[in-house]
Amino acid sequence: MNSKNTENWLYTISPKKGVVNLNFKEIWYYRDLLLLFVKRDVITLYKQTILGPLWYFIQPLFTSVIFTLVFNNIAEIKTGDGVPPFLFNLAGISAWNYFSACLNGTSDTFKQNQGIFGKVYFPRVIMPMSTVLANLIKFSIQLLVFICFYIYFLFFTDSAYNTGLAIGVFWLPLVVLIMALLGLGLGMMISSMTTKYRDLSFLVGFGVQLLMYGSAVMYPISLIHEKVATGILPGWVGNLIEYNPMTTVIELFRYMTLGVGGFSILKLMYASITSIIVFLIGLIVFNRTEKQFIDTV
Repeated sequence: MNSKNTENWLYTISPKKGVVNLNFKEIWYYRDLLLLFVKRDVITLYKQTILGPLWYFIQPLFTSVIFTLVFNNIAEIKTGDGVPPFLFNLAGISAWNYFSACLNGTSDTFKQNQGIFGKVYFPRVIMPMSTVLANLIKFSIQLLVFICFYIYFLFFTDSAYNTGLAIGVFWLPLVVLIMALLGLGLGMMISSMTTKYRDLSFLVGFGVQLLMYGSAVMYPISLIHEKVATGILPGWVGNLIEYNPMTTVIELFRYMTLGVGGFSILKLMYASITSIIVFLIGLIVFNRTEKQFIDTV
């Protein structure tokens, strides 16, 4: 009797056994739930605001204007090859915003969704994945804004600069994938640790801001090389900035769209491998934490 009933079960829910467990078949089965969470994240974020989705446009534009005034006009940081400073900053901010949004959004997964996790079963990794996909939509909107300004500066102003858009644009999927894996991996690690150490949730926003200054968002990497060569900047600081995976991503995005910045296949491989390792470590920590987080959150 018992054996017969056991054989008739449609689904069996059991603890994960593998170290790295990412069940794509199960995630595909819950794809409607994934899309529902993506829709929720996109629609509800600015639902009760006056400007609504316009914030997707306002935030990168205002930030680019401030960076242009402070870093290019006051600090006199040169962009190189005649690239308009506003366009230079907008390219860096557009790429950085996607990574930072993925990191910030996934770093609070367990704490924000403890009510849902404690009541119903579904693959927990769907939550951080929905954040990454929702931010991909926002990134697409901001990328469209960048393209509009790119066309404006290219055809309707006197600015003349070398553009590598026609060839470099093929690197875009890889750039987006690297940013998504880095943000998702780091976010899952931080989310797992915040179930026990709540202080980390307060440090994430501050840490992301500091990381932005170490990722060549508002200056070219050539400036760091120059400062290190003249002794103004310590060599170890220059190495930290240069070997930051996001520095490679930002430089590649500018090279891809504006034809400026340093680009190296070896650095691209380094950033790709690093993003995969960070994602796998984050997935391992996330899978281990989801088994007992409800007792500590």
